[in-house]
Amino acid sequence: MGLPLLLPLLLPLASLQAGHWAEPNPNTAFGMNQPKKLSALEGDSIRIPFFFYYPWELHKVPNVNISWRWKHFHGEFIYNTTPMFIHNDFKDRLLLNWIKGGKNGSLQISKLRREDASSYFCRVEMDTQGNGKQMWQSIKGTTLTINPTTNTTIQVPTTTKTTTQGPTTTITTTAGLRVPEGKRSSWSWPLSTEATVGLALASAVLITAIVGLTVYLRWKRSKGDPSKTQRRNTRTLGIKDNIQAPSWTPRMTASFMPPSPSPA
Repeated sequence: MGLPLLLPLLLPLASLQAGHWAEPNPNTAFGMNQPKKLSALEGDSIRIPFFFYYPWELHKVPNVNISWRWKHFHGEFIYNTTPMFIHNDFKDRLLLNWIKGGKNGSLQISKLRREDASSYFCRVEMDTQGNGKQMWQSIKGTTLTINPTTNTTIQVPTTTKTTTQGPTTTITTTAGLRVPEGKRSSWSWPLSTEATVGLALASAVLITAIVGLTVYLRWKRSKGDPSKTQRRNTRTLGIKDNIQAPSWTPRMTASFMPPSPSPA
């Protein structure tokens, strides 16, 4: 297939793979096409597509080598297929998506950094049949812009209820926590109805046990002292066990006095 018929088929294919491609040079039968501009977010990945064309017949072993420069047309090489090479600034971040024998592919850059913002130029070289080694490179390359990421905070909507009592204000959140305004560091958990009933029953049982223990101790103490029991029984029944006869002597009246003896 001749060159005039081949180029119209290849160039639309490149335009479909990436928009805004650089226009091919109409004065040459070979060239390299790349998109003029690309942009991505910092930390993301991006692919810079490329497409090249030529009129020559390749050697049986064409030894096609693809490499990439950055910053400017004669800038440093950052990638090379043969021998394999990756620039230190792009270690473990570059991947060439290209199949041997193909005329198109892409260079993938992962974990983008702000300093990756630059221009990138694809270069290809190959062995042809009858024309020796041929090499050419994109002239304008692709300008890559790195946009900073924006930190977004996801807020979960909450319902708050504010209750004002006197000089203090208590804020109750949907989680059931009460935060006194003057003491935000101390948290208190509200008691449920079941917990309140259980606490009341426990308090009643405790009070009953204390009263019973007090009565028992008093009864035990009084049982061990017989005199206290006797005095209590005496007060209760009104019995007087220690009644003694009065210490007075009946007075004799004059009518019963015996006659006094005569002096004789």
